[in-house]
Amino acid sequence: MLTPAAADAKEIGPLSQAQRRTKAFQVRRNAAHAYMGGPITQPQCNGDEARYADKRASYSKGLNSNGLGEVTPSSYQSLIDALESGVPADFEAIDLYTGSPFQKQTSPQASLAFEMVGPDSHNLRIDPFPLFTSNHNAALMGEVYWQGITRDVPFSQYGSDALIGSAVDDLDTNFSFKIGPTSGGNITSGTIFRGPWSGCTVGPMVSQFLWLPIPYGQQLIHQQFPVPNEGVDYGTTYSEWLSIQRDEAPSGSLGFLGDRYIYSHRSGGEWVHRDFAFQGPLNAALILFFRYGALAASNPYLTSATQNGFVTFFLPGISHLVAMAGDAALKAAWFQKWLVHRQLRPEALAGRVENQLNGSKNYGLHPDILGCDAVSHLQGIHGNALLPLAFPEGSPTHPSYPAGHATFSAAGATICKAFFDEDYIIPDPVVANDDGTALLPYVGAPLTVLGELNKLVANISLWRDGAGVHYRADGEQGNLLGEQVAIGILRDYSTTFNEDFSGFTLTKFNGQKILIYQGTVTNI
Repeated sequence: MLTPAAADAKEIGPLSQAQRRTKAFQVRRNAAHAYMGGPITQPQCNGDEARYADKRASYSKGLNSNGLGEVTPSSYQSLIDALESGVPADFEAIDLYTGSPFQKQTSPQASLAFEMVGPDSHNLRIDPFPLFTSNHNAALMGEVYWQGITRDVPFSQYGSDALIGSAVDDLDTNFSFKIGPTSGGNITSGTIFRGPWSGCTVGPMVSQFLWLPIPYGQQLIHQQFPVPNEGVDYGTTYSEWLSIQRDEAPSGSLGFLGDRYIYSHRSGGEWVHRDFAFQGPLNAALILFFRYGALAASNPYLTSATQNGFVTFFLPGISHLVAMAGDAALKAAWFQKWLVHRQLRPEALAGRVENQLNGSKNYGLHPDILGCDAVSHLQGIHGNALLPLAFPEGSPTHPSYPAGHATFSAAGATICKAFFDEDYIIPDPVVANDDGTALLPYVGAPLTVLGELNKLVANISLWRDGAGVHYRADGEQGNLLGEQVAIGILRDYSTTFNEDFSGFTLTKFNGQKILIYQGTVTNI
């Protein structure tokens, strides 16, 4: 047998090993160097933490607290000390209410983690959260109240349901600050609880990417899952509410109807209760790639006569970036949550509303929230102004603003916008029936990939609100933060390809189209 000479098996290519090593260093160095330019800015918070000695506007779930659910000064300071020092041992010394917390504090040290690709988490900015006593904050809480009250109303019945009508009237007329999308300047049954981005008010409430079957290798996953029983909420008595604030083990547990498609806030809330960080955008990528083949026109393999894509510009590369963007977005959100804003959750704000209304303490809350129809409705049912929660444990044990779900879903969706055709019209759209037991053909205005990706992000964000654990502002600013993360990652990766590639184009949430090419981002 003849053995090939060593000289016959050799590396070939345009660069030598030394040249390749130098080029790889230059690519990585240039990406890192790009983030060193520009002025250093400071993140802005609303000042409420320093304004109130009792920390009435600040996150404190699971910390030591009094009978009003207010954190004790020493317990709060133990959290601040850990965040300021960054010493792991100081995080172990955080003063919790119970030695056996149900959830424990969720990953506060992630606020200090670094990322190897894209912008540093500490270098991105979002708006300050509205002031505790503002009419804006009142409107945010009013919407969350109504999302809880209407949790079991099918989305398909919004145009005729009396509770939705009451919610529309209250939010549109009784609050001096109007939030969310409007029609003719008014909140309507067609705009309530929907996202503000392009496409969110077109067609059904739910994105097609949360209804259509998901091609998963050789399997096809139908998007049905166990939906909790209707009419069962948590935290509606003061004792249970206080226990939830202290992160004690829940007194109840979820029961389930059976497998359903998403059809209401309760079903949507359960989807965002148990999803993993990049599940929604990854599912969208799988549907767009396998079901529709809706790749962007800029994909260099669509016009190649001799090559197909695989490692780059096809699913392996796309799914990798979706997952990477989701993780990086969480780090960006965690910086804002723990090291900047430390915003209290809606369940805690509802406790402040109840304590002010029952005379326990005057927090100076805006009259819009104290006198709204949502509070009156809850007082008539439960005898208090506490927020009905979808989950027995209530909110997670990390600050509210911005929402992690909103941030990672927006990052993943932005990656999808770069690789898929935003203008592609979904050819076979569906809509769930009234109880989520079946999907029906949707007939109506055309649904585009751009609109349904934006809707996916809004659904994931707003259904966290519908479960009682976030405000709309958490979602909208989280969406913008996640978009920043993804654009940075795409900018870095735009310099890594060998293919003849004209760049990524995509539409931002604000409607601006951009081109990402060879490490630059340009408005087009």
